[in-house]
Amino acid sequence: MKFLKRFFDGIQRDLRVFLFVLILLEVYRGLFMILMSDYMGETTDSAQIMTATFTGMRLSLKTAGAVTLIPFLLVSIGGLNSRIRLATGVIASLIFSMLFMLRFPYYRAFQSTFGLEVVQGFNDDIFSIIVTMIQEYGIIWRFLVALILAAIGVAVFSRLLLIKTFPLPALEDDKKKRNFTAGLVVGIFLFGLFVRFGGSFTYSDGINWENAGVTNDVFLNECILDDAQALYRARSMAVRMEAGEISGVEQDRILESAQIIAVNKELTEKNLAPYLERKAKGERIQKPKHIFIILGETFMQWPMLGKYDELLLAEGIKSLIAEENCYYSRNFMPNGDFTSTAINGLVTGLPDVNIRVNYQARTYEKLYITSMAPPLRELGYNIDFWYGGMPSWDSIAKMSYAQGFDNFYGYPDFDAPKQTTWGTKDENLFNALLAHLDEESPTVHLVMTTTNHPPYNLDLASEGFDVNATIEALNKFQNIEDVEQLATELGHYWYMDEVITHFIREASAKVPESLFIVTGDHAVRCDPSTHPTIFEHQSVPFVMYGAGINKEILPPDAVGDHISIIPTIIELIAPKDFAYYSIAPSLFESDGVGFNNKAFLTSKVAGQIDSDVIELLPHVASNELNYVNLNDERAKAEQVIGAMRTVAWWIINKGLFFGGTEPIK
Repeated sequence: MKFLKRFFDGIQRDLRVFLFVLILLEVYRGLFMILMSDYMGETTDSAQIMTATFTGMRLSLKTAGAVTLIPFLLVSIGGLNSRIRLATGVIASLIFSMLFMLRFPYYRAFQSTFGLEVVQGFNDDIFSIIVTMIQEYGIIWRFLVALILAAIGVAVFSRLLLIKTFPLPALEDDKKKRNFTAGLVVGIFLFGLFVRFGGSFTYSDGINWENAGVTNDVFLNECILDDAQALYRARSMAVRMEAGEISGVEQDRILESAQIIAVNKELTEKNLAPYLERKAKGERIQKPKHIFIILGETFMQWPMLGKYDELLLAEGIKSLIAEENCYYSRNFMPNGDFTSTAINGLVTGLPDVNIRVNYQARTYEKLYITSMAPPLRELGYNIDFWYGGMPSWDSIAKMSYAQGFDNFYGYPDFDAPKQTTWGTKDENLFNALLAHLDEESPTVHLVMTTTNHPPYNLDLASEGFDVNATIEALNKFQNIEDVEQLATELGHYWYMDEVITHFIREASAKVPESLFIVTGDHAVRCDPSTHPTIFEHQSVPFVMYGAGINKEILPPDAVGDHISIIPTIIELIAPKDFAYYSIAPSLFESDGVGFNNKAFLTSKVAGQIDSDVIELLPHVASNELNYVNLNDERAKAEQVIGAMRTVAWWIINKGLFFGGTEPIK
């Protein structure tokens, strides 16, 4: 009887823990919707908001239940000190308040609640991330606000716990005690089941992070996930990727996938290499002395579109495009949403399959069969990497050397001053590279800039950028949350554009027989509004400039992505029948698909829609593809993308290396 009395009292107090956490999450959800309402779609109505709020509350039942399980097991059942219950509420209040404050800058950067970027961050330069959060995202004042919010929450929770509980009913005999106890156990079980499935007693009718997107508004769908559920989503996706569960990859159809991307569709080899072999059609330009592949940090394409001409942000690159010896495609995709993903794709020739190639043991054993270094070295070039940051960042230098690069230069190697925690100014990077050309034999230079990245601390006025004029111009556009902040970010984009353009002109004058490829590592992080199109949010430019290049050298606005770049260079300069290995074709033989892990573009879409309003297509779930007619353009594109990703997955996991003849197993 003594245990039952204590247990009955305890579960009432546990229920208060549950209600406190649930209400706290719902309050923070509502505040986030209100304070970030600019991100809602213009057609979003009150019915959708209510649907999102109610669905979010159902999902948060799981979070509140998980928190409540701690005192329930330790105190109500285990009989430990009741202060554990108070500590649980205090810690929950502090954690959820902190996550609430961090959600704002995170959503502004990635337009999502916490996702895979969090997992990426743990493998990144943690110190630099912390410095960036302090300098750019106000982590200190956000932490102070979180402490105030947490203190308010603790005060409310403490008073809630002090409210008297209902006494145990009078139970005169053993039968009543047994019946009451049985009813209590059944009630707790049913309540736990209801909470576990998100407001339902069955999985099929329940809510989880995978089926929670019930509205037509992207912002509201992200609001449905509370911070704990968003972090759980990120963890679940990371675990699935580690286990090889990757969207678009059909691990048991490697041979069929290889046949789809092969030049010779009749191949029936059991070795994957022949399916990836391509033969160059012959030189299209005179062989350049130097080749520069420039990855601009967050070099998104939207400032280059006509809609944004009056912002005058990309005048440098547009001046190059206007010249006769330049080719430009607007229909181009980055390899993913991260700098390292772009670098991985170029260095290894592998599309992103949500596996961090730079952290795979096989990457450091031998050269992948699709790596860029072997064919370019065979064509007579050294391969160098120039980076405005630190060589140790994300193991990029280590990976590059392992995959055949001759040299890697980070800013400490050319004695440049540090501009931010991430590295030096772009100007210092390109000046060092320009000076280095005096002693260079023919070389392919992969160049990665750093300045257009938070924290945005460049002295824009001294660089010649008028922030106030940009603010005035931005005020003519709609749905911009923070005009001054966007103007500052765009000032760094403008600076990068100016520096890259200046370098290309200087290097062209110094070594006229040079070829330049300019693109962006990714586009996400800087959008023109709170409602960018997928094209604006994802696409990057492809610019090819130099001796022998002209506007007709490739089809107009050829569709491609990062892994198209090296095959395109080889097809430009290699002699006829020069053999190389590539998953993707060059832009000369493009299959009309440009893609990454988020979206894709097909030649049909690109050809039918005006370039300023191109809308990319989000990927279809693989289980839906089974019911799509393969005569459909979208389905054909998804089939090719799935084949490329499947082959890339096999190469990474099974280890197909340059010169290897491993059979398909």
